[in-house]
Amino acid sequence: MRQFMKPFALTCGALMVVASLSACNSETEEQVLTVFAAASLNEVFVDIAEDFEAEHKGVTVKFSFGGSSDLVSQMESGAPAQVFASANEKQMERAIESEVVSGEDVLFASNTLTLVTPADNPAGITSLAEAAESSLVICAPQVPCGAATVKLAESAGLELKPVSEENSVTDVLGKVTSGQADAGLVYVTDAKRAGKDVSIVEIPESDSIVNFYPIAAVDASDKLAQDFVDFVLSTPSQDRLRDTGFGAPVE
Repeated sequence: MRQFMKPFALTCGALMVVASLSACNSETEEQVLTVFAAASLNEVFVDIAEDFEAEHKGVTVKFSFGGSSDLVSQMESGAPAQVFASANEKQMERAIESEVVSGEDVLFASNTLTLVTPADNPAGITSLAEAAESSLVICAPQVPCGAATVKLAESAGLELKPVSEENSVTDVLGKVTSGQADAGLVYVTDAKRAGKDVSIVEIPESDSIVNFYPIAAVDASDKLAQDFVDFVLSTPSQDRLRDTGFGAPVE
């Protein structure tokens, strides 16, 4: 009896070891990377994240998009972000000064403002001056698109009297595309993304008002977060950014 049981036991043990090793080899460590990013980065960052996930098996990138100032406030309140991408340098400086970001920040894109109206432009707006006298929606001054709007108005010598100030550029765009406003000041990238849903009114002064976008790992020791930052700086990601209307990350 023992002569049959002993080899059978050895065989089972060997099979169990092989199965265990196979299971270990087939398992990939699952990781979630949480990225806080400016609202204007929504679509392009989702595409970049898909590319990143394809090269980093087992990693899932989760986003929180919003106005950059709101995102910093959330991090200051303890929100668990690993990467922060801001729509201007001021909010990144604030995050670093308040010690919620310890990684080195680097510029990765730039953006400018433009004026948009609903697709049929019912108010017949042809300039920023005309928009200033209409139902105009802009970003609140504390968010990057709002800070750029203030500079743009000063450059154009105009006093804007908006009917609404929004906390993100996507909210401004939403008010325009839904017909709740005659015009809105948004980033060139948002106007491009909206396509046929809006009409674009060129603003000459906007070329000199540029927002530069910095990105950083929230924790300088977080390797996965730094890997994502480096990926955003890579040529394929930079090409995606250029294709969606973002400018080069230079001052």
